[in-house]
Amino acid sequence: MTTTKNIVKPLLSLLILLILSTSQVYSQTYNLDNSASKLTVSGTSSLHDWDIDAEQQKGQIVLNIADKMTIEKLTLEVTAESLKSDKGAMDKNTYKALDTKKHKSITFQLTEVKEIKASGTDNYKVEVTGNLTIAGVTKKQHLSLDMHTSSNKVTLKGKKAFKMTDFEIDPPKALFGTITTGDQVTITFNTILNK
Repeated sequence: MTTTKNIVKPLLSLLILLILSTSQVYSQTYNLDNSASKLTVSGTSSLHDWDIDAEQQKGQIVLNIADKMTIEKLTLEVTAESLKSDKGAMDKNTYKALDTKKHKSITFQLTEVKEIKASGTDNYKVEVTGNLTIAGVTKKQHLSLDMHTSSNKVTLKGKKAFKMTDFEIDPPKALFGTITTGDQVTITFNTILNK
């Protein structure tokens, strides 16, 4: 009888430990690879269309594949003054509009996963909602993503259009107001995250 008790107690402890650690076994964390990722902001002006690229970004995604694919965490941060267009005057106007002296980063923080739908082997169509913060103003935004997963890499692709004035940003002007920027901008991203 004592022998049975001696065996059962460690077995129960082991079983409880396995149950508690199972969710952690299935959770996989991937960190953004800045050199492989690309994020471009595109817009219009009274003179010509324009693009500006983010040179510094970081972020993380945590996937859980216990029963089905779920996203536990998704964050993205762009250093505001790493947005570069190869035109110094335009960059200066951008930083002024974004008030980069006060607001160093543009961030996205996942709040809800609406849908993850498989679209082929290791490919998913993803609908999420999150908080996008630009120039210190946070707005809830809906994002549609194409996600590809492998054992050591996640790729997220998508685009999002919004108005600058939604974030209380005055569209930049140049040459004493003779060149005006359109209110709507589109962010296009191809984000690579590695384990």
